[in-house]
Amino acid sequence: ILIRAVRAAGLEDVLRGEGPFTVFAPRDAAFAKLPEGTVDALIADNDKLVAVLSYHVVPERLTAADLLQRRDFTSVQGQKLSLEKLYVASADIKASNGMIHIIDAVLIPEQ
Repeated sequence: ILIRAVRAAGLEDVLRGEGPFTVFAPRDAAFAKLPEGTVDALIADNDKLVAVLSYHVVPERLTAADLLQRRDFTSVQGQKLSLEKLYVASADIKASNGMIHIIDAVLIPEQ
């Protein structure tokens, strides 16, 4: 679902960019927890979709050890991202331009 959303938002090339980036990637099960119709509504509203997806990206390379030391980060979207109540299901998946951590929730930025 995340890949479908990234493609719909036109962010593939951005995420393939130089980086470094850390992506907090929600599992499909995380998207399934959202109220019915939310994913389709986001895909239909490109501005909102880009805001939600960019809220999952931090413009630096963060390992699991970094996440334990610092729990708050500024996302590409511009708002603070706090990992206090977030479960990282799988950490430190290396990408050519940063790091990916699989998470159990879809993060929604404040309006």
